[in-house]
Amino acid sequence: MKNRFLVLLILVCAALTAFACTTIGVTKGASVDGSTMVTHTCDCGMCDFRIIRTPAMDHAAGSMRAVYPYLDQYPAYVGKDRGPGWDVPGYEPTKPLGYIPQVAHTYAYFGSSYGIMNEHQLAIGECTTGAKVYAQEKENECIFDISALSRVALERCKEAEEAVLLMGELGQKYGYYGWGETLVVADKEEVWVIEMCGTPDGKSALWAAKQIPDGEVFVEANHFRIRDLEEKGQKIHYSSNLKEVAQKEGWWTPGQPLDWTKIVGSGEYTSAYYSHRRVWRTFDRIAPSLGLSPWVEDTYTTEYPFSVKPEKKLSVADVIDLQRDWYQGTEFDLSQGLAAGPFGNINRYAGSSKLVKGAWERAISVFRCAYVFVTQTRGWLPDPIGGIVWFGPDAPHTSAYVPFYCGMTELPEIYEIGDLHTYDSESAGWTFNLMGNWMDLKFSYMIKDVQAKQKEIEDKEFAFQPAIEDAANQLYIVSPQLAVDFITNYAVNNAYQVVSDWKQFTEKMFAKYIDGYVDGKSVGYPDWWLQEVGYEQGQVSGKYASNK
Repeated sequence: MKNRFLVLLILVCAALTAFACTTIGVTKGASVDGSTMVTHTCDCGMCDFRIIRTPAMDHAAGSMRAVYPYLDQYPAYVGKDRGPGWDVPGYEPTKPLGYIPQVAHTYAYFGSSYGIMNEHQLAIGECTTGAKVYAQEKENECIFDISALSRVALERCKEAEEAVLLMGELGQKYGYYGWGETLVVADKEEVWVIEMCGTPDGKSALWAAKQIPDGEVFVEANHFRIRDLEEKGQKIHYSSNLKEVAQKEGWWTPGQPLDWTKIVGSGEYTSAYYSHRRVWRTFDRIAPSLGLSPWVEDTYTTEYPFSVKPEKKLSVADVIDLQRDWYQGTEFDLSQGLAAGPFGNINRYAGSSKLVKGAWERAISVFRCAYVFVTQTRGWLPDPIGGIVWFGPDAPHTSAYVPFYCGMTELPEIYEIGDLHTYDSESAGWTFNLMGNWMDLKFSYMIKDVQAKQKEIEDKEFAFQPAIEDAANQLYIVSPQLAVDFITNYAVNNAYQVVSDWKQFTEKMFAKYIDGYVDGKSVGYPDWWLQEVGYEQGQVSGKYASNK
């Protein structure tokens, strides 16, 4: 049994290292404008970086809804059930794992590897977590993963609590597979967290959900965060089978605290450098006076707060900046030290040798991010105008975010296309990926150019936002359809312009940094790095000698 658990733990760690994300939830009282916000960094390596709109649909009485498996690759799904854009030529249609009864009407929503936001401003961010149980999908018996659940919730729900209860119910009834998972779900008033894992028999789900107190901010980074399920004064739900399963497996005894994380979490996977450090960094940036320690190793004895009140209310720009973090200015700064190379490269690739054991620091912004977003949900505006997905293909620190309003009837085609296996100059995903990889050449120099360009683009979008939305709101009074057409045209045209600007920017960067030069001038390696790698030893002496 011990060996079996050890193998599972190694698999969990490997999977989280490859596919782990970070998600943040911001409540109304914690934001500058009273909006709720949800984030997601889809740190999935070869995942689908497209964003596609699934339209609202009507369904015949008695019809069934197909539930499809999760694919952590391109394309995330192939077929016609989700509307135009998903029927990718040259790929076989995705086969369903099973079916559930369909409802009469489903809502329009934006989706990628996971569901993102629907036409009623309901928004969802995702994060993989460690759990005691890894459940395998099984046709007609265990058919839901967290991605499929997020899509059903967006199709059927308008409110966050409604959504978490539906996802919990479906996971229990039809079976949940995969690692532990977390979704942060926001509506116009509330933000909820639901955490889920499979049952040992592989036929159901265990889950817990908790509302984030208004005025506070939550973050999750691959480790369950919900603790006491019987905490007074909190809005909490959990699966009806939790106590029975936990007692049967010896995870919990009646009379003990009903501690969700301790009961179902993989407690051994509590690495400070990987999971907890990102939670600390987010909380420390927004509430530094708390003096939280970055050195929490055991979350069963020392725990960060579930959520904190920011010392300054957060704007969208603030939250985007949190996503672009690599511990700048701290002792964990990935741009510092020998591992960063001579030009402060924050990217850390996996080791190729099984003989060398170890790990790198893990920041929020990571090179293998497929896409990133921040949502805004605003109840004082009509739904088509109130909900925004600020979306960027590629990693937060290498992408420029663009706004997509949830009422849009179409998305720019350049954001709907792109295969990570085949370079496509027309794809927005490849446009930002290209610059992101070119930055490895001289990161410490290039990142300053990139940050300046990001600021130029996003500041312009933020400046236009009030005028665009005021005009759309006035149009909505006259004709909701005119307002939808207006915001669709604006967002599509803006996205095309941003990608065009980024391509021109990339071309200038190619010329500026060609052959290791900077504007035609040789800058050479810094002295500290030359000393570290033995430059002073010359070509023929010491351990740095070249072969002759």
